[in-house]
Amino acid sequence: MASEAYRNIASTASGMDRSLEAGAGIVRLAPAWVPRAFCTPGRRIRLHPDDYFPFAQTRGGIDERWLSSAVRADNGPLTGANEGLSLVVDPDGKNLLPFDDFISHHRGDVIGDRLWERHNKWPMYSKFFDNQQALPFHVHHTDEKAALVDKLGKPEAYYYSPHMNNHMGDQPISFLGFQPNVSREQVRERLARFSQGGDNHITDLAFGYRTQLGTGWDIPSGVLHAPASVATYEPQAASDVLCMCESWSNNREVPEELLWKDVPADKHGDLDFIIGLLEWELNVDPHFVANRFMVPYSTEQSKADGETAYVEKWVVFRSPHFSAKELAVKPGQTVTITDQDAYGIIAVQGHGSFGAHEVAAATLIRFGQLSQDEFFVSESAARFGVRITNSSPTDDLVILKHFGPENSELGLHV
Repeated sequence: MASEAYRNIASTASGMDRSLEAGAGIVRLAPAWVPRAFCTPGRRIRLHPDDYFPFAQTRGGIDERWLSSAVRADNGPLTGANEGLSLVVDPDGKNLLPFDDFISHHRGDVIGDRLWERHNKWPMYSKFFDNQQALPFHVHHTDEKAALVDKLGKPEAYYYSPHMNNHMGDQPISFLGFQPNVSREQVRERLARFSQGGDNHITDLAFGYRTQLGTGWDIPSGVLHAPASVATYEPQAASDVLCMCESWSNNREVPEELLWKDVPADKHGDLDFIIGLLEWELNVDPHFVANRFMVPYSTEQSKADGETAYVEKWVVFRSPHFSAKELAVKPGQTVTITDQDAYGIIAVQGHGSFGAHEVAAATLIRFGQLSQDEFFVSESAARFGVRITNSSPTDDLVILKHFGPENSELGLHV
């Protein structure tokens, strides 16, 4: 099977204009599948069972689907040309349009002048991460440390969608940060064991948290984390920078090269540099749960509208870098939902219409097949209001919505 999901990828000004106009400011996106060599697919992201390993040997299986992504995955020298990049579906049926080019072409007309003038791009994406086992304990750099390897920092957040978890995998426990009394010397000693082979037992220094579906976590840059074996919805900054600090995961060794993956060449072997990647006070925060755990709550508009036709909740709301909502439209209802900022969406249950488009949560997608579950909403369309109809007489139409930095409704600032 080909390593690229799609062949007909081409940037044309006419296609980018046609797509935005035909959807009245809302465009449809093709699924973006991403493999990880160090993971084992959990098989919950609705890809066909035969298609979780469509790539060449050593590439691994598909553990991730990237959503509203204007960046490409960093998976080593065999990474596909458009791996991780979202693609806009041209309504003429001929081409798929790279989402980064689409944003650059339309600029503030899509993401709003505020985001374009500050970032000159769409600066976040979300993903479904779906691993059968836990990930290794790892950290994403701050902007300052990522700049040393010409990358951007990567704060992220988790929401454990009940709609995406028909099973909880082999280890539904996340290790996050360190116990408050842990010292840098203890961490350095565990990192030093990495090159000795086997398990360096660095998560012995952490707390483990059982997964509670319908809740989530805020994980700023510099905070160590080993996500649980559940399918997780993860809004995050548009970067793929990381440092693996645990030497054993998925019942096998983690390659030591991943410890030094995004470390300047002259710092390879310097364990103190690795410790310097950590935002220490955030990791040993004695109030970690109070400051990082997220329990969804209804938006002000949802409460004002009585929550009879729909319920909309904030599910990611602590970070100024991104945010997310979960919208559930009741059976047979039609609603118009307004937002102040551009956003991407993924439908996880039900079917109906979303603006000018048909929308349907995926049940089973073949690798390379298009779907009707993912869209991007321009700022002007969001402010005008998106008319949504749930065509089912029995089931909610459930949509996850991911926003960029400094959401106007939340009022958080970077």
